[in-house]
Amino acid sequence: MDRKINIVFDRFTLQKYTVSCIIRRCIDAALNAEEVMIPCEINVLVTDDQGIRGINRVCRSIDKPTDVLSFPMFQLEAGNPPKDWSGYIDPETGRCPLGDMAISLERAAKQAEEFGHSLRREIGYLTIHSILHLLGYDHLDEGEQKSQMRSREEAIASAVPRMQRD
Repeated sequence: MDRKINIVFDRFTLQKYTVSCIIRRCIDAALNAEEVMIPCEINVLVTDDQGIRGINRVCRSIDKPTDVLSFPMFQLEAGNPPKDWSGYIDPETGRCPLGDMAISLERAAKQAEEFGHSLRREIGYLTIHSILHLLGYDHLDEGEQKSQMRSREEAIASAVPRMQRD
């Protein structure tokens, strides 16, 4: 599948290769699980708490760090990808620009420790979470939407090697 995944690190880390591999593997797993079989493009920024706090402040008027931010290009229906993606394809690239995400590696490390699982699992989970947002999933309510999103996250993560709960 022609998927262009652009990953940028705005802070130096010795884990760049490993983190990039986790992100790519989980993006592919989430898109496959959601049956998104089109050429597409996704941009990923890997940053720290300071970096994601700045993005959160500018884009959402929330002046605090968070673990992951998602910026979908389109409003899609959760669990029901378009049958015809032709209207979503960028004629210049031949790919559907699904959107952008930003992940705080610093926050992911703290949460991995807090939840008692590996950093690999946390980065993977946050990536899957963000991809689902790009595909129309949300969790603003504490009911059905959140439950639907959590069950998809767990189902996708459990199918990716080394992403299962420790």
